[in-house]
Amino acid sequence: MLEAIDSEDAEPKYETSQDVEQEYKLIEKAYAEFSNANYELCLETLQELEKCNGTNNKLTHNRAVAKFYQSGCKDHVTLLKSLSEKADKNNTSASPIAQYNIAIIYYHRHMYQTAIETLMPLVNKLDDLEELIAGLVSTFMLRLLLVTNQLRKAAAFLEMLQSPERKSSLNLNREGLIREEAASSELSVANHENFQRAYKFLAVQTYVLNRKPIAVAEDGSAEYSALKAHQYYIMKDFQMAAKQLKKVNEIGAISEGNALNTCIANNMGVIHLRVRHYAIAAKFFQDAIAFDKHIAANIRNVSLYQMGTARTCEILYNLGIAMLHLRRPKEAYKCFFVPLKSYHSNPRLWFRISEACIMDHEMKMLEEDKKPIITSVVNSGGRKMYFLKPSKSITYEQEPTATESGPNLRFAALALRNALTLTTYYKSVFEMNNEDEASAGAEKENWRSVKDNNFCNPSRPISKNSLDNMLCAIRAAYSYVSLCLGDYACALEMAQELLKAEKLSDAHRLLAHMYAGEALIMMDKLEEARPHFEPTFVSSLNAFDFETKDWRVKSLDAAQNVVRYNLAVVMALQGDFELSINILSSCTHPIVAAKVMSLKTYLDIKMGKCT
Repeated sequence: MLEAIDSEDAEPKYETSQDVEQEYKLIEKAYAEFSNANYELCLETLQELEKCNGTNNKLTHNRAVAKFYQSGCKDHVTLLKSLSEKADKNNTSASPIAQYNIAIIYYHRHMYQTAIETLMPLVNKLDDLEELIAGLVSTFMLRLLLVTNQLRKAAAFLEMLQSPERKSSLNLNREGLIREEAASSELSVANHENFQRAYKFLAVQTYVLNRKPIAVAEDGSAEYSALKAHQYYIMKDFQMAAKQLKKVNEIGAISEGNALNTCIANNMGVIHLRVRHYAIAAKFFQDAIAFDKHIAANIRNVSLYQMGTARTCEILYNLGIAMLHLRRPKEAYKCFFVPLKSYHSNPRLWFRISEACIMDHEMKMLEEDKKPIITSVVNSGGRKMYFLKPSKSITYEQEPTATESGPNLRFAALALRNALTLTTYYKSVFEMNNEDEASAGAEKENWRSVKDNNFCNPSRPISKNSLDNMLCAIRAAYSYVSLCLGDYACALEMAQELLKAEKLSDAHRLLAHMYAGEALIMMDKLEEARPHFEPTFVSSLNAFDFETKDWRVKSLDAAQNVVRYNLAVVMALQGDFELSINILSSCTHPIVAAKVMSLKTYLDIKMGKCT
């Protein structure tokens, strides 16, 4: 955005009215040339203006902006350097427009927090700014709050803007936003200055994302149609959301490019992910990546505004989740590893990448389990001789690193440690925020004091229930990985912490007992392990909790058989072979069939029935 130049901005060389009139003509000419995209002529006019009346900060700023547009909006580094020299935070005379433009650059480079920090000094003095600049700053701050998932703070900021006490052109009330004419704007200014339409759209979007009832009035544009599709999605009307996205596609085919196609394909993938059409969802995400590829592959050679539309990281995150559901852990791991570099403080992402590592390990173990342990049986003098397959010794210290050869348990342990540390910290912050809100009460009128639990960017803010569920899932996975790696003390600690959870699902309760019991067995604490394998507690579990989980134990009967088998193992290790055999006779579910046969063979050998 160009900055208005006044004759008072520098010491004039000429004081005649003719010189002043000539100066204003040059200013108007430069602005008209810039608006018509004649940037070379604009620069020449600015040079004439400098000769006429000397240089000043605004003239230097406008020359830098014109050169930026002349470069096809690609040389944002030079523009940022030029603006930063003129807009030092400690300089009280720094130009508001320069600060605003710097924030715009950071926004399109996906440096949202830096953009907020740059814009905040202007937000703090909104009432002192000119009307146009105040509108631009307010609208842009609202956009930044939404893009960083600070939804409640955005709602509070919007409420402040709509306050009737404020002397601003943005005090548009909620009723004004839902009128059909609110979607249109007939201002006779350039598109980059037409903030009224952007403000109205962002205001409606704020209501939608905060799940407040509001009618989204379509005006034939792709943005309002897409917002209506999002509203259907939030209301869990996935069929209508998909239909609405098709309408967006028809609208956008006329005027929009790959950025809209990327958005539509990604959103269609998210819808199919929610209805468990994982293969279709994966196909849509792959299409979205293909649309986004032309920007991501040439990120240094595209314009600043095209750079801002790149969404490969977020789409790869979605594709990784679809690949997990499709039981393709290697592909999921590759998908998660890219956004991990940008969103390294996201505990969900660390947990998801550990799931890919665990799934890859489990699939390898299942392949091994399919191979019979007993290779042959020979009858010799009325006694049976069993020949077993040779066991493979695994040396985890020699296991390759994550970046070298894909998913492995060592990296899963590292990822789970990071996920647990982050989630534990965010939980303490979450609870502290709730206490602050309860104690503050009506004092929390300032929008800056509003708290948003947006710990998992780029995901939406997280609820207390979701945070607790994630913590349980992380501890269960951490216990399992520790068992596989031979760290039995850590496995026991995680299982015991899991059993202390306030709201523990029945599926996780079963896992906690199994992992704690196995860790105690490996630590040769059989008496302590035995209570974890009492089959009576399984009958109190909810069958629905098993039937809806995407794992091997899909019924209470399967859970009962797993617990009984583990109890039989404890009895065998304690030397009570007869009781162990009796327990094994009740283990009839296919999920433990192979292991039951192996244990019976072991017991026959120990009891002298075979060699």
